Amino acid sequence: MFDDLVKAVRDKEAILFAGAGVSMTVGLPSWRTLIEHMAAELGLDTEAAGDLNYFTLAEYYRLKQGSIGPLRSWMDRHWSIPDDRLRDSRVHELIVELDFPIIYTTNFDRNLETSFALRDKPFVKIVNAKDVARVRPGLTQIVKLHGDFDDDASIVIAETDYLDRLSFDSPLDMKFQADALGKTLLFVGYSLSDLNIRFLLHRLWKTWQASGYEKDRPRSYVFMMRASPIEEAVLEQWGIEVITQAGADPDRRLEAFLERIAEAVREESA
Repeated sequence: MFDDLVKAVRDKEAILFAGAGVSMTVGLPSWRTLIEHMAAELGLDTEAAGDLNYFTLAEYYRLKQGSIGPLRSWMDRHWSIPDDRLRDSRVHELIVELDFPIIYTTNFDRNLETSFALRDKPFVKIVNAKDVARVRPGLTQIVKLHGDFDDDASIVIAETDYLDRLSFDSPLDMKFQADALGKTLLFVGYSLSDLNIRFLLHRLWKTWQASGYEKDRPRSYVFMMRASPIEEAVLEQWGIEVITQAGADPDRRLEAFLERIAEAVREESA
């Protein structure tokens, strides 16, 4: 299993899918912090707001404030990680080193783009259909599937945004489906309680199943911080293999996992 993943990464046949856990390694606030900020700004009891998921609370915020703009501005200010911290981040350094041809992320922040720029690695950021025309051979694509701080309209944060995206018919969704059909996927930094990610994985499995060529589908992988036999069984039926990193400090398991891949790629390329 691991050897197949290493080969796909080495041969540039793997797509990285990076979630919030990647940015949290450099100090990005948790979703709980976002909920507490929205509750305070709206004058709500924090305990009561804590019972809501942030999608629903963000929907209420937009209804009361008239737009998501003020929240986006606050997130942009408070979720900006200093360059020196990103320069010192081994996780971000390894992502750049592994040289995935395409990186999809549901993060709004600019941490991936900044990490590439700090290491003089060219890339193209893709937020909308217009950006797709900027793709060039050999240029890393960073696809912001849930939007970017530079464009309020692109951000998927409120409940209506997520429900609208479940149709998976936006230009970026169609791009993802085309990209993912022939590549190995590696998901890191995600909680698999994220309904959008689970639906995306299920939809991809259904597409292959309907094609009649399911046995030819490239394997895909999810890195999890800890083993869960239940999650593994459910994902396995969708053609997704779960990988964990035993023995490492819990705060550095993602780093240890990426380091393990990088070392194996270096050995195979030597």
